[in-house]
Amino acid sequence: MGRLQPFIAGLIAVLVLTGCQQDKQTVLKLGHGLDQGHAVHKALVHLGERLDHYSAGEMRLDIYSGGQLGSEREMIELLQIGSLAMTKVSASPMEGFVPAMKVFSIPYVFRDHDHYWQFLDSGKGQDLLTSGDKYRLRGLAYYDAGSRSFYTTEARVDKPADLQGLKIRVQKSQTSVQMVETLGGAATPISWGELYTALQQGVVDGAENNPPSFYQSRHYEVSRYFVLDEHTSVPDIILISLPILQRLSEQEQGWLMQAVADSVVFQKQLWQTQTEEALAAVKAAGVEVIVPDKIPFQQAALTMHSSIENPEVQALIQGIKRMEASH
Repeated sequence: MGRLQPFIAGLIAVLVLTGCQQDKQTVLKLGHGLDQGHAVHKALVHLGERLDHYSAGEMRLDIYSGGQLGSEREMIELLQIGSLAMTKVSASPMEGFVPAMKVFSIPYVFRDHDHYWQFLDSGKGQDLLTSGDKYRLRGLAYYDAGSRSFYTTEARVDKPADLQGLKIRVQKSQTSVQMVETLGGAATPISWGELYTALQQGVVDGAENNPPSFYQSRHYEVSRYFVLDEHTSVPDIILISLPILQRLSEQEQGWLMQAVADSVVFQKQLWQTQTEEALAAVKAAGVEVIVPDKIPFQQAALTMHSSIENPEVQALIQGIKRMEASH
């Protein structure tokens, strides 16, 4: 017992010191599944720096990258019970909580990148961020995740017909499954962490994602082709636990939102740079980057546009198209 006493005394001292620090400083813990080289992680680090700046050190963001705190789904559940403050999620899995977010997984809803951001910044786009409140989840902002395109291990894809018979990995989203099947492939939901091995072993013939993710995941090592068909634009969402957000003072919420807004500008610029660098790097590694005629892909997608039965999603599609016409 004598040898344990110094240890216990030291532990109590650490706890007391930590408690004093917490009294002076509001600490928000944020977890995500990406590596530290990713544009999203760097933008979140920037968010933390801006939060420190605006709050003059009264608030701090602690970031846990690389899935240290669990899978995306597990971190969402931690947010719901208030055990974790913030995370980054893709909009596709969020459709389980906010069905209207299915709109992002429908191919060729947006004409181009400007049209996509025109919607995200609109009233309707911003309304989607608060639509998860009843699930104790609040979206603070969108991060750019570019456009998703197909990549394959062996089969060259120049048109939708070339997807026939190919097993294509998708996110665990029913709309993503329908999207791939509409364009001709056989959708296969597989978790992101298992995908490299699945491609390597032929469990799937390909997948779909944006260029930085294709490069940073090293999927280019086992994929011969990257097809820039840019079928969907699915944003990332900075998500906060609604119970934790509501515990923050009005001033603290203001500091946080200023920091988030700064990080969005930073992330969009960094994303563009990383996209260009990723495409150059995979080409240098021997991947053939194909720029197909998008019209056959867009025409194949039209059947999915008209088949959406959810009235809210259908109204969003029509509203986005009208926005396009007036742009």
